[in-house]
Amino acid sequence: MSTLVLIVGILVLAAVLVAAGIALHVTWKLTHPVRKPVDMDPRDFGLSHVETVRFPSREKGLTLAGWYIPAAENGFRSRQRTILFAHGYSQNRLEPHLPALSLAAKLVSAGYDILMFDFRNAGESDPALTTIGLREQEDLRGAIDFVQAVRPDHAIGLLGFSMGAATVLLVGATDTRIKAIVADSPFYSLPEYLRENLPHWTGLPRFPFNGLILTLSPLFLGANPRDVQPYLAVKKADKPIFFIHGTSDATVPYENSKRLYELARDPGSALWLVPGATHVRSYAKEPAEYVNRVVRFFEQAFVR
Repeated sequence: MSTLVLIVGILVLAAVLVAAGIALHVTWKLTHPVRKPVDMDPRDFGLSHVETVRFPSREKGLTLAGWYIPAAENGFRSRQRTILFAHGYSQNRLEPHLPALSLAAKLVSAGYDILMFDFRNAGESDPALTTIGLREQEDLRGAIDFVQAVRPDHAIGLLGFSMGAATVLLVGATDTRIKAIVADSPFYSLPEYLRENLPHWTGLPRFPFNGLILTLSPLFLGANPRDVQPYLAVKKADKPIFFIHGTSDATVPYENSKRLYELARDPGSALWLVPGATHVRSYAKEPAEYVNRVVRFFEQAFVR
């Protein structure tokens, strides 16, 4: 009997170690997504003047890359306002499914300067752990610092997509330099989202891998999903927030934005649910309406 118990114990231990090894491997892949190239030309979208920029993240030792696109140098009357774009997980400044350059060109023609940049470990920025909105907050703060330095007379707004939407909520809610926020397809809470949707990203069964990944990742990577809670930031925000979400979003269901909107305190906040749009595809589905609503929202927010 004792021999049988020993064998069973060894087999159980081996199974746990194998499962833990798989969980760590998958966690590593999730936090080190393959970079996508920055392979679109702004001139193809009518942007004749684009400044290639590099600036530091607030996290020491990290340099970020991007484009600053001024309205005046592209032939439009400047409103003295800059909008920072914040891209999604495993993407870069291009967000090619939008594409972000198309949206940027339309906002530039409306008189806005635009900063498009790559978060850490994306595009042409320095390598580092991808943390789905945790340490990316320091990158966004660095981007705000950059805009404040080069355009000290400009009002600043944020426009984020998916992970970037969560990040602009986390940073913009309490940063007094930010006047207004547009969050396109954000998640309500990262730990809650991962508990429900991690198999979608890993391809692994919910049991035992969800628990293993969520337990081991903070220990081995120093990045805890429990620290990424956009809903707590929205509760603190004293500025207008515009939530945009597609009703056919299977990646981050639109209920996330509905719940976030219910917590918004500022009466200038708004929610637009785009019928039939999938994840971060609202602009692609309704480009003219998207631009009109975003411009109208920012104008109302900036003149208050």
